[in-house]
Amino acid sequence: MAGKAAEVAKAVSNYPWREKLAKHKSELAKGVWGYWELGAWKPLALSARYRARLRRDVLLAGEDWPYDPPRGEMRDRRKGHKVDRIAAEKRAHTAELMKKMPEMLLDYKKRRWEKRMKEEEKNASSS
Repeated sequence: MAGKAAEVAKAVSNYPWREKLAKHKSELAKGVWGYWELGAWKPLALSARYRARLRRDVLLAGEDWPYDPPRGEMRDRRKGHKVDRIAAEKRAHTAELMKKMPEMLLDYKKRRWEKRMKEEEKNASSS
């Protein structure tokens, strides 16, 4: 494993990244992939491979690489199918309603009984 680290250190030392970074600093500051100029998209003069190699060498040397694009926020949207999510919510809602079912049945029977009594009183008073 030490041989591997020595090879990496040797590769870093052989590659003059400080001079390359100084040379391409203005180009790197324009953007990660390219930039707009007078309404036209201009790609960077550096190839992505060359830029990646330069970035790797700078990071291996323990320096800071400020030219990465800003990272977006974490996704907060749930993955999966909406149908499955809705079905689970419906099942949970049904379970809650089933807990309330005895009270609901008593209320329903009471309303029907009151309605029947009103109809009987109306029939008794009209006849």
